[in-house]
Amino acid sequence: MSTVLQATDLTRTYEVKRSVFGAPALVRALNGVSFELTPGKTLAVVGESGCGKSTLARLVTMIEEPSSGFLTIDGRPAVHTDKDLRRTVQIVFQNPYGSLNPRQKVGSILEEPLKINTADNAETRRQKARAMMERVGLRPEHYDRYPHMFSGGQRQRIAIARALMLNPKILVLDEPVSALDLSIQAQVLNLLIDLQAEFGLAYLFISHDLSVVKHIADEVMVMYLGRPVESGPAETVFAAPKHPYTQALLSATPVADPAKKRERVQLEGELPSPLSIPSGCAFHPRCPIAIPKCAKVIPAERLVARRQVACILAE
Repeated sequence: MSTVLQATDLTRTYEVKRSVFGAPALVRALNGVSFELTPGKTLAVVGESGCGKSTLARLVTMIEEPSSGFLTIDGRPAVHTDKDLRRTVQIVFQNPYGSLNPRQKVGSILEEPLKINTADNAETRRQKARAMMERVGLRPEHYDRYPHMFSGGQRQRIAIARALMLNPKILVLDEPVSALDLSIQAQVLNLLIDLQAEFGLAYLFISHDLSVVKHIADEVMVMYLGRPVESGPAETVFAAPKHPYTQALLSATPVADPAKKRERVQLEGELPSPLSIPSGCAFHPRCPIAIPKCAKVIPAERLVARRQVACILAE
């Protein structure tokens, strides 16, 4: 299957001013991230807050450009000035309450991307908007209503419909169900799965909830302080995680079966500041199996049991 997006050694750094006269500090939000997306498949990116998930989403959607590395979309270099390419990638944000214009009716919200990016006349735009509303489970009378008149799940359906109006090939889903009730989460996830099958979409699914990721992901990339620490097929990673950080994340995920107990892996300390990333393996100050060598050697990703792992102790 052809690759619709290829990322190679992406890095993103920011300068942060610490004082009026002092030199700016450098924050490495992303540090050497490589992956690819294929049509009809979902890559989930997981990790704690501050691991670089949202920065990665901004690069993929061409809101920002990488400091170094290469990003190609649909076989072309990803440049934020390429308007045609920007239509290929759309994003669904975490908060359905904040991502929709409260002063626009639903019909206008859905028609706006067509009005800006296509030569469609008003009637064609209206027909496409109504067809997409029906596809995501919204009723015809919703066309003339404002966002505040909907529930959270309905608003997220509106946001998904808006993202699909330009027939993209890639959807970036930035915590798309974390603000919803559990029962509504399942409905929206099932809708996303159906839409992916129908339109052949490639998903970059960003989440901290591994129970959600397990339901939707084909591939998983676990990140820690801007670097991938474990990546591979979701089924393989969930069945037997090899990196201590992945093991800790999975051990904290609730299990529906009360008879199935999981040993909790406790992490010591807090996530270090990206302004001062520890030497060697960035995870070593919190790692329960770290040895002195971990503080000196930056582990390269290597193939271990059908997945890439950045840990010198992984077997």
